[in-house]
Amino acid sequence: MKRVLLLSAFLFLFAVEILGVYFIMPFPGSQKQQTIGFAYWFHHNIIWLRIAALLLLAYPLFLVLKYSGRWKKFAVLFGLGVYAVLFFLFNFLFRADKMFYQPRQKNMANLTTNVIPPDKLVLGVTVNGESRAYPIQLIGYHHQVSDTVGGVPVLVTYCTVCRSGRVFSPEVNGRLESFRLVGMNHFNALFEDERTGSWWQQATGKAIAGPLKGSTLREFPSRQMTLASWLQANPASLIMQPDPGFVGKYKDLEGYDKGTVDNSLEGRDSLSWKEKSWVLGIAHGGHAKAYDWNELVREKLIEDSLPHLPVVIFLEQDGASFHVWNRRLDTTVLRFEKIPASNLFRDINTSSTWDSRGRGIAGPLKGRSLETVQAYQEFWHSWRTFHPRTQWYE
Repeated sequence: MKRVLLLSAFLFLFAVEILGVYFIMPFPGSQKQQTIGFAYWFHHNIIWLRIAALLLLAYPLFLVLKYSGRWKKFAVLFGLGVYAVLFFLFNFLFRADKMFYQPRQKNMANLTTNVIPPDKLVLGVTVNGESRAYPIQLIGYHHQVSDTVGGVPVLVTYCTVCRSGRVFSPEVNGRLESFRLVGMNHFNALFEDERTGSWWQQATGKAIAGPLKGSTLREFPSRQMTLASWLQANPASLIMQPDPGFVGKYKDLEGYDKGTVDNSLEGRDSLSWKEKSWVLGIAHGGHAKAYDWNELVREKLIEDSLPHLPVVIFLEQDGASFHVWNRRLDTTVLRFEKIPASNLFRDINTSSTWDSRGRGIAGPLKGRSLETVQAYQEFWHSWRTFHPRTQWYE
């Protein structure tokens, strides 16, 4: 009986440390189930669970150390050593906020002092006339960067396992909030706010556990493209520079832009409609649709419609910078065709020429601009998970 109680207490103690991290990190099987409620409860009650496990262990441990022989005492001490190792691993190495840190030096540079290569992908945002660009290789490691753009606080986020970039307002119920990376849910980053301990899903900006469950962060429009393309449209933009303290971490994501990272969680499947395939996603008015990235690379220009939203998707010559615009101009739905070997396209309705900023530059519609539609490049598994009723373009 004593042996069974001792073994049970040790297993309970081991399980407390392992399960405290297992459900919110990418361990085998951990991200496939709907366990967020249990994971949240476990995370916020782990101290009491540890105390319960230690109390369960105390009596049989006392009996063994007082009355048992040398080998049994050694076995018990070995078990305590194993627990110490597990405690260290699952509290200081495997936790998200111990693996990924926000920048210690947040340096922003203009075009003349920038060191980021022009072909690197950035997440760009413009607020109140001020533009800033955040290289994906950098924010992919940090997961989140707090900044101020146009006098407005922003939270720039990126999850490399989902290939999802979002820019949110860190204001919650009228108060600025601080967030920390706590783990992931369905392979997507989870942030915990400091004030209430609620957990927020990066891909949606929604609180999915805790006191603020059901709340949603306000999202700022953002664009993903190469730095060269972003600066062409926003020449006065500031660009986030590497933090010298994380050079090695950035290097691990050197091939991420092109999907060549040798990592099963972050690498790209070059085939279409596979878990790690790239898609372009649009969500509008409660409807969502995904477009195969391979097809966009082949076609360069795709016309389609979501309910009440006719769109044109355009890929620049660099094969990385994409744009989505509303094809409706005033009361007319325009039809477009690509102009070969250029970053230009033409509407069939009036034969006006349009540039990669969605501006008419020649013809009857010269000077007019198309309305930008928010769109994202993501892994198919991510878009499908967080837009479960999504359609896909065929």
